[in-house]
Amino acid sequence: MNEVIYIKNMVCPRCILAVSNILQERDIPYVAIKLGEVELTKPLSVETKNLFSKALQDSGFSLINDRKSQLIEQMKTLVVDKIHHSSEELDIKLADYISEKLHLDYKYLSSLFSSVESITFEQYIINQKIERTKELIVYDELTLSEIAFKLNYSSVAYLSNQFKKVTGMTPTQFKNSINKNRKSLDDF
Repeated sequence: MNEVIYIKNMVCPRCILAVSNILQERDIPYVAIKLGEVELTKPLSVETKNLFSKALQDSGFSLINDRKSQLIEQMKTLVVDKIHHSSEELDIKLADYISEKLHLDYKYLSSLFSSVESITFEQYIINQKIERTKELIVYDELTLSEIAFKLNYSSVAYLSNQFKKVTGMTPTQFKNSINKNRKSLDDF
């Protein structure tokens, strides 16, 4: 009988690799690993679970044992995965996407998130979109219009407004500040 365990702070492909290494080092057989969760081939004994938990903590992760925390971590993982790791444009409202994936009412999920975290779920989504925008600005491969489209903003002005609210500067100011702080290899 397979068991799914949920892990906090798994946010990128390197995290999946790190957890995979921890599982292999401890000879814990698993079926699949994805952001925030591992499907094991069988339930862990208490001793093995404690050792696994300690190894996870040493690497900056932690097991999530209660249902509410698991839901919140799943919400975060879905948002991070969709915004940061998907090559597709965001063509669906994240609220609808999260609700559909978790098979729960969005109002319930949003309320749960706000009751446990220090921000609303909507603000968490905005923060993730702005972080992705910063990343894409630094890459300098897309125009601001293309970034706005990719992240499902209705307009460049709306993206710029949110960017300024979160960072205190416009996307152009952010881009210029990055360029001023960077030195070419020829300058060394």
